[in-house]
Amino acid sequence: MNMSGMKAVTLWPLAVYFIVVIALVASMLVISYLLGQRHRERVTDEPYESGIPVTGSARMRFDIKFYLIAMFFVVFDLEAVFIFAWAVAVRELGWTGYIEALVFIAVLFAALAYLWRLDALDWGTSWRKQHKIRT
Repeated sequence: MNMSGMKAVTLWPLAVYFIVVIALVASMLVISYLLGQRHRERVTDEPYESGIPVTGSARMRFDIKFYLIAMFFVVFDLEAVFIFAWAVAVRELGWTGYIEALVFIAVLFAALAYLWRLDALDWGTSWRKQHKIRT
């Protein structure tokens, strides 16, 4: 069998899967359109926030500190997952894995010390003055 015949043999399940997924999504959209309710009241188009009336715009700007904390959380939370995976396989990894885990934790500690030194974790008035941020 030549190379083009091998590609056709190995790719047909992917093509069938793609067609089935497209058909399923299209059928769900069509069925929901046909069976869905069609009513237009003024209240229907308003967002519902747990019974609390909407105040202000949804496009308000957040302070950068919220994004920074979210990024720090993701970074350090992912590191905890890696350390947990190492702890599960510690017997198979032996001393080499232990030393690599220590290096990994040392790099994490250095990153945390660097963030601490930059005052990225301090949101007090000194941080605001240094970065000229108004409250």
